[in-house]
Amino acid sequence: MDQLTAPLVADHRHCDALFATAEDAAQRTDWAACREHFDAFTAAMLHHFEVEESVLFPAFEQATGMTMGPTAMMRAEHSQMRDLLHDMAEVIAAGRRDDYLGMSETLLLYMQQHNLKEENVLYPMSDQALAASGIDLRQQAVACE
Repeated sequence: MDQLTAPLVADHRHCDALFATAEDAAQRTDWAACREHFDAFTAAMLHHFEVEESVLFPAFEQATGMTMGPTAMMRAEHSQMRDLLHDMAEVIAAGRRDDYLGMSETLLLYMQQHNLKEENVLYPMSDQALAASGIDLRQQAVACE
């Protein structure tokens, strides 16, 4: 049986690849390429957050009755990452390589920890709780490319 959340896991990998490409461009101080790849990464991340926050989380909360559990934590982490994405965009515009790379390291840690929690806790819980729901995340979870 296909897991409902499989497209979201694939989306994590897609976002990770875009992030690495932007970081590589920053390492080379190729700010035009960095901006292009960072913008693509940001669009993919924000789309991913939107799918989770507008489709998956509400469905999970309705099915389980848990509104202050894992989805509340994931929303808070999304907010932290949105703030960091905003700050990183400003650093790219200013061409501040060391600041970008420092923020990039922080964001990478946030993403790794966040994705582990989603993939090992929330997604399996969602797959179980929503198995009979008929929700199809494949259409909503197509990453921005």
